[in-house]
Amino acid sequence: MEGCIFCALPPEAIILQNELAVAIYDKYPVNPGHVLVIPRRHFPAFFEATDEEILAVYRLIKEVRAFLDDQYRPDGYNIGVNNGACAGQTIWHMHVHVIPRFIGDVDHPRGGVRRVKPNLAVSPAERP
Repeated sequence: MEGCIFCALPPEAIILQNELAVAIYDKYPVNPGHVLVIPRRHFPAFFEATDEEILAVYRLIKEVRAFLDDQYRPDGYNIGVNNGACAGQTIWHMHVHVIPRFIGDVDHPRGGVRRVKPNLAVSPAERP
């Protein structure tokens, strides 16, 4: 699609790929090794993907994990999709973030994505 940065990726930006998806390093990484897995077909939302595209993205995520395990040796991962403006989506071509996590990269990682909303920062198990 014209004007979409993910539809016009230079070949040298692609680190891994399969028939329906590509993987690139995030231009603004949360951590070293932050990768985006992007379907080749242009569509904005996760829920618009075909079953075949979801499977191809999943398979590529597994390849990305093996690549990142070898290159960065992370202690864990966050994997996620921002679906819609209110969820933080800024590029309207569906993509999955694969973010390597390292012990000590944040002070209190418990709760993962719950930290996005302050009222969810404390899990029910931690509440008085």
